[in-house]
Amino acid sequence: MDPADFSNALGSAVRARRAALSLSQADVADLAGVSERFVRFVEQGKTTVQLEQLLAVLGTLGLELGVSTASTTGTAP
Repeated sequence: MDPADFSNALGSAVRARRAALSLSQADVADLAGVSERFVRFVEQGKTTVQLEQLLAVLGTLGLELGVSTASTTGTAP
């Protein structure tokens, strides 16, 4: 998956979960111990966010980041 596509999908998931929990970006930032600007960057799909802070935001929202084996179709092993 292209990094920009991944970041955009992640941002959409974070935004949707935050909305489902009726939390503002400021609420999530306070709960996760990050800046509101960082939460905004995640939701906008910025590709250079820091992993530790991202995991704090995801944990606050009850989300997890997973890794799986990529499909071998069209990719190098």
